[in-house]
Amino acid sequence: MKTSYIPLLTSILLIILGLATSRAQTCRVSSGISGDGMQTYREVFEYDFVEVKPTFPGGNEALLDYINKNRQYPSDAYERGIEGRVTCSFVVNSDGNISHIKVIRGCHKSLNMEAMRLLSEMPCWHPGRHLSQCVPVRVVHSIPFRK
Repeated sequence: MKTSYIPLLTSILLIILGLATSRAQTCRVSSGISGDGMQTYREVFEYDFVEVKPTFPGGNEALLDYINKNRQYPSDAYERGIEGRVTCSFVVNSDGNISHIKVIRGCHKSLNMEAMRLLSEMPCWHPGRHLSQCVPVRVVHSIPFRK
Protein backbone atom coordinates (compact mmCIF):
# COMPACT_ATOMS: atom_id res chain seq x y z
CA MET A 1 0.00 0.00 0.00
CA LYS A 2 1.22 3.46 -0.86
CA THR A 3 0.86 6.13 1.81
CA SER A 4 0.28 9.73 0.76
CA TYR A 5 2.03 12.31 2.88
CA ILE A 6 0.34 15.28 1.20
CA PRO A 7 -2.60 15.54 3.66
CA LEU A 8 -0.20 15.28 6.60
CA LEU A 9 2.16 17.91 5.16
CA THR A 10 -0.78 20.18 4.37
CA SER A 11 -2.03 19.91 7.97
CA ILE A 12 1.40 20.69 9.38
CA LEU A 13 1.78 23.70 7.09
CA LEU A 14 -1.64 25.06 8.13
CA ILE A 15 -0.74 24.69 11.81
CA ILE A 16 2.56 26.55 11.29
CA LEU A 17 0.82 29.33 9.35
CA GLY A 18 -1.84 29.58 12.06
CA LEU A 19 0.79 30.00 14.75
CA ALA A 20 2.64 32.62 12.72
CA THR A 21 -0.46 34.70 12.07
CA SER A 22 -1.72 34.51 15.66
CA ARG A 23 1.24 36.57 16.85
CA ALA A 24 0.66 40.26 16.24
CA GLN A 25 3.57 42.52 15.47
CA THR A 26 4.18 45.31 17.95
CA CYS A 27 6.20 48.50 17.99
CA ARG A 28 7.39 50.93 20.64
CA VAL A 29 6.11 54.50 20.91
CA SER A 30 7.69 57.16 23.06
CA SER A 31 5.91 57.80 26.35
CA GLY A 32 8.10 60.68 27.48
CA ILE A 33 10.88 61.11 30.00
CA SER A 34 10.96 59.22 33.30
CA GLY A 35 11.83 60.83 36.64
CA ASP A 36 15.49 59.88 36.18
CA GLY A 37 15.68 61.59 32.78
CA MET A 38 15.51 58.38 30.71
CA GLN A 39 13.31 58.04 27.63
CA THR A 40 10.37 55.69 28.27
CA TYR A 41 8.47 53.65 25.71
CA ARG A 42 5.17 51.85 25.44
CA GLU A 43 4.58 48.68 23.43
CA VAL A 44 1.59 48.85 21.05
CA PHE A 45 0.26 46.68 18.25
CA GLU A 46 0.73 47.53 14.57
CA TYR A 47 -2.48 48.20 12.63
CA ASP A 48 -1.98 45.50 10.01
CA PHE A 49 -1.31 42.77 12.57
CA VAL A 50 -4.39 42.81 14.80
CA GLU A 51 -7.42 40.62 14.25
CA VAL A 52 -9.93 43.49 14.49
CA LYS A 53 -8.66 46.89 13.39
CA PRO A 54 -9.62 50.05 15.29
CA THR A 55 -12.28 52.10 13.52
CA PHE A 56 -13.57 55.64 13.66
CA PRO A 57 -17.22 55.76 14.80
CA GLY A 58 -19.23 55.47 11.59
CA GLY A 59 -16.28 54.16 9.54
CA ASN A 60 -13.92 55.74 7.03
CA GLU A 61 -16.59 57.94 5.44
CA ALA A 62 -17.40 59.45 8.84
CA LEU A 63 -13.67 60.00 9.47
CA LEU A 64 -13.36 61.93 6.20
CA ASP A 65 -16.44 63.97 7.15
CA TYR A 66 -14.90 64.75 10.54
CA ILE A 67 -11.65 65.89 8.92
CA ASN A 68 -13.38 68.03 6.30
CA LYS A 69 -15.73 69.69 8.81
CA ASN A 70 -13.14 70.36 11.52
CA ARG A 71 -9.93 71.09 9.59
CA GLN A 72 -8.98 74.76 9.83
CA TYR A 73 -6.55 75.76 7.10
CA PRO A 74 -3.88 77.94 8.79
CA SER A 75 -4.16 81.47 7.38
CA ASP A 76 -0.39 81.91 6.89
CA ALA A 77 -0.18 78.75 4.78
CA TYR A 78 -3.40 79.56 2.92
CA GLU A 79 -2.27 83.09 2.00
CA ARG A 80 1.10 81.80 0.76
CA GLY A 81 -0.54 79.02 -1.27
CA ILE A 82 1.09 76.23 0.72
CA GLU A 83 -0.57 72.87 0.16
CA GLY A 84 0.34 69.35 1.12
CA ARG A 85 -0.43 66.21 3.02
CA VAL A 86 0.59 65.68 6.64
CA THR A 87 1.05 62.03 7.58
CA CYS A 88 0.73 61.29 11.27
CA SER A 89 0.78 58.25 13.49
CA PHE A 90 -1.27 57.93 16.64
CA VAL A 91 -2.30 55.24 19.08
CA VAL A 92 -5.90 54.14 19.52
CA ASN A 93 -5.80 52.91 23.11
CA SER A 94 -7.73 49.91 24.39
CA ASP A 95 -10.44 52.31 25.66
CA GLY A 96 -10.69 54.05 22.24
CA ASN A 97 -8.95 57.28 23.29
CA ILE A 98 -6.27 58.75 21.02
CA SER A 99 -2.70 59.36 22.23
CA HIS A 100 0.93 59.50 21.06
CA ILE A 101 0.21 61.72 18.04
CA LYS A 102 3.32 62.24 15.94
CA VAL A 103 3.99 63.80 12.53
CA ILE A 104 5.77 61.21 10.40
CA ARG A 105 5.95 63.28 7.22
CA GLY A 106 5.00 66.92 7.36
CA CYS A 107 5.01 69.72 4.85
CA HIS A 108 4.80 73.06 6.72
CA LYS A 109 4.93 73.81 10.43
CA SER A 110 1.44 75.35 10.64
CA LEU A 111 -0.11 72.51 8.62
CA ASN A 112 1.64 69.95 10.82
CA MET A 113 0.31 71.64 13.95
CA GLU A 114 -3.23 71.76 12.54
CA ALA A 115 -3.13 68.06 11.67
CA MET A 116 -2.03 67.24 15.22
CA ARG A 117 -4.77 69.46 16.69
CA LEU A 118 -7.39 67.83 14.49
CA LEU A 119 -6.33 64.33 15.51
CA SER A 120 -6.08 65.21 19.20
CA GLU A 121 -9.72 66.40 19.21
CA MET A 122 -11.16 63.33 17.47
CA PRO A 123 -13.88 61.41 19.27
CA CYS A 124 -13.02 58.01 20.72
CA TRP A 125 -12.58 55.20 18.23
CA HIS A 126 -13.77 51.63 18.48
CA PRO A 127 -10.59 49.96 19.77
CA GLY A 128 -8.66 47.25 17.99
CA ARG A 129 -8.84 43.69 19.27
CA HIS A 130 -6.37 40.86 19.27
CA LEU A 131 -7.01 37.40 20.70
CA SER A 132 -10.44 38.67 21.84
CA GLN A 133 -8.98 41.52 23.93
CA CYS A 134 -9.02 45.26 23.31
CA VAL A 135 -5.44 46.37 22.65
CA PRO A 136 -3.62 49.64 21.88
CA VAL A 137 -2.97 49.95 18.13
CA ARG A 138 -0.76 52.39 16.18
CA VAL A 139 -2.60 53.92 13.23
CA VAL A 140 -1.10 55.99 10.38
CA HIS A 141 -3.32 58.52 8.64
CA SER A 142 -2.80 61.48 6.31
CA ILE A 143 -4.54 64.85 6.50
CA PRO A 144 -4.69 66.69 3.15
CA PHE A 145 -4.50 70.47 2.82
CA ARG A 146 -5.59 71.88 -0.54
CA LYS A 147 -6.77 75.36 -1.41
